[in-house]
Amino acid sequence: QVQLVESGGGLVQAGGSLRLSCAASGRAFESYAMGWFRQAPGKEREFVAAISWGGGHTDYEYSVKGRFTISRDNAKNTVYLQMNSLKPEDTAFYYCAAAPRYGVEAVLYYYWGRGTQVTVSS
Repeated sequence: QVQLVESGGGLVQAGGSLRLSCAASGRAFESYAMGWFRQAPGKEREFVAAISWGGGHTDYEYSVKGRFTISRDNAKNTVYLQMNSLKPEDTAFYYCAAAPRYGVEAVLYYYWGRGTQVTVSS
C-alpha cells in the first residue's frame, strides 16, 4: 500500500505560480512511477504529467508543456508539480497517483491521493 497526500493548492491569479507537493508513505516509493492528473467540474479526469521512478523520464500533457514541471525527491518520498504561467483553464482538482510501471494512462495508477484544488482567476 502507498498512501498519498497532496498539498499546495489554492487560489492564484492568471500568470501566477503554484507548487503542488505529494507526500507518500508506505511501500517503496522509489519503485513507483508517479503522475499528476486533474479533473475540472463537468469534465473527465485528464493526465497532466508523469515521472519515472528514478526521475529520468517525464511526460506532459500538451497544454502544460513548458509551463509545468514534475520532479521527485525519493529521499523525501515526495513528488512535486511546479506550475507557472497559470491560466484559468488550469482550474481543477489535482491528484497525484502512483503506478508500478511507467505510463500516462490513469488505469496504470494503483494508488491515488484525495486531491487538492487549484483555482486560477482571470
